[in-house]
Amino acid sequence: MIVKKVIGEEGLTVSEAKEILDRVKEERSGEELGYELRKAIRHVDTFSKIDAKKSRDLANDLLNLEKMKPEIAIRIADILPRTRDELRSLYAKERFVLTTEDLDQILDKVADSI
Repeated sequence: MIVKKVIGEEGLTVSEAKEILDRVKEERSGEELGYELRKAIRHVDTFSKIDAKKSRDLANDLLNLEKMKPEIAIRIADILPRTRDELRSLYAKERFVLTTEDLDQILDKVADSI
């Protein structure tokens, strides 16, 4: 397939990808699924922790915070970190450091969504 022009781009959480792949799986129920599709479905089944609506709501809620990028909000919604150290590892490549209050605020939002 040749792509001529990218119209838009949007980040998806693993839960949202699972929802889309489940629809594709249902549409192709009568035929055999390709290797890549089977691997993708197995991956999202393994790593999806909450439903798609909750994960998108969490990502959108996190975007309202200061020092939050869309990519990091999606990663947090996918991983659902429970400790400050897990959360710090997501910010390791950033040029700024979060205070403990910022970390606690993010962890509270994650805990509320679980």
